[in-house]
Amino acid sequence: MIQAAIACSPEMPYSSARPLVFGREMVATSQPLAAQAGLEMLRRGGSAADAAIATAAALTVLEPTTNGLGGDAFALVWDGVRVQGLNGSGRSPAALSRERVRATSYPTRGWLPVTVPGQIDAWAQLHGKFGRLKFAELLESAIGYARDGYQVAPLTAALWAKAAPALSRGHDHAEHWAATFLPTGTAPAPGERVFLPDHARTLERIAASHGRDFYEGEIAARILAHSSATGGLLDTGDLARHSSEWVEPIHIDYRGYRLHEIPPNGQGIAALVALGILERRDLATLSPDCPDAIHLGIEAIKLGFADAHSHVADRAHMTRSPDEMLDPARLAALATRIDLSRAQDFSSGIPKPGGTVYLCAADSRGMMVSFIQSNYAGWGSGIVVPGTGIALQNRGACFSLAPGHPNEVGPSKRPYHTIIPGMVTRIGATGGDEPAMAFGVMGGFMQPQGHVQVVTRMVDAHQNPQAALDAPRWQWMRDLSVQLEPGVADATIADLRARGHAISIADSRSVSFGRGQAIVKMPDGWMGASDLRGDGMVAAR
Repeated sequence: MIQAAIACSPEMPYSSARPLVFGREMVATSQPLAAQAGLEMLRRGGSAADAAIATAAALTVLEPTTNGLGGDAFALVWDGVRVQGLNGSGRSPAALSRERVRATSYPTRGWLPVTVPGQIDAWAQLHGKFGRLKFAELLESAIGYARDGYQVAPLTAALWAKAAPALSRGHDHAEHWAATFLPTGTAPAPGERVFLPDHARTLERIAASHGRDFYEGEIAARILAHSSATGGLLDTGDLARHSSEWVEPIHIDYRGYRLHEIPPNGQGIAALVALGILERRDLATLSPDCPDAIHLGIEAIKLGFADAHSHVADRAHMTRSPDEMLDPARLAALATRIDLSRAQDFSSGIPKPGGTVYLCAADSRGMMVSFIQSNYAGWGSGIVVPGTGIALQNRGACFSLAPGHPNEVGPSKRPYHTIIPGMVTRIGATGGDEPAMAFGVMGGFMQPQGHVQVVTRMVDAHQNPQAALDAPRWQWMRDLSVQLEPGVADATIADLRARGHAISIADSRSVSFGRGQAIVKMPDGWMGASDLRGDGMVAAR
């Protein structure tokens, strides 16, 4: 048995193209060149936070299909003593109001869903608190790849080609998007060299100003000029007022371990509610692939989403606190609502899609960083600020249009957020935290579902992180609809259908089921795993 902070077996029960990776320092993410950019910072004596920032910056260039310079970010940091959280999400423009959004569903393109990009400030604040190297040094690889070019990875090329028709024509901002991301007129093929010179210049200004130019300098002026010229609501005050916030993570205890999540406005509480429900059902006696275990997980996550979609919003506007939502008596009552013999519709709402990148990093001093950033729906709003490479996020599309809802669209509010980094600690003899794992599963509404599936597989079934990531996943879609990846046994599928689940089988094991990464604490270093559904890797030394 592998001796790690989470007891796990070395067995690989599922088809896997990737082995476990061991090292005294490591970075895991969805793009190999980005992982190596982070590892280089560790070689230079940097911290896990330095490595995370370098990796995140490189991902804005190397994987622009799922994140960019105009997005948001969140981080969880094991600092050697405790878990700290960073909320790097931006607020809506002060001029935004319900009356300006006349549609019956929130638009995903154009200026209305654009919120202040918080990601660059999150890099700066993470560096200011935990960095060891100079901030400008962390962006060197990203600048080099943008200026000198890089060869596009296979999945990134596929996502680029899929998005190009809709984003390069047929909307008001297509011209600037195409000029930046389709300079040759077509999406790049796998292995084709891509140059992003506008990104390079913007990253250089970010590096030189420790991020402030994005909010108060030349970059800010370009964003605001484009907003003013094309009907946007962002103004000088919106950018200048932005600041990421260090927050106290929320958590749930689960069979000797503790799952930590960013508090609302993030949706991580959906995973905590589900895990709190499953704590009251004996999954440890079940195979993680059997019908009972899958059924319990699906029903628990539906109850978690029912809570998230009803209550998660900007903290200042929530009517029910996370403590109330995670109250043990309440979770016990929710657990009694699950009928083992039949699927139920818990009015869980319509889950939100998204496009995201996730990374984790760990250093030889014991620090772990769990980091996630996103433009939301792939490329975001479709708006690219000319001459900057900045594709602005459409995170405001997660606002509600229901009158009186805590997450109702309004001015200077943080919307419901899908991106959630995860962190697991082991509960020590005195009740305190001991480091166990930094992990995440990216991808819109798949994220809380992925967190629950990875944690229960590792804690209850003692699977190692690569096996837990490689396992075929289930995905609640809405109402009674559930999609399964190929690899689930036919008898299990028939059993779930007999309980009332509306089961569909995906064509392949793909990015729609999330791309996960994990780094687990070991007595003499770290153990890393990278999801088979992506282009990624664990880079270690």
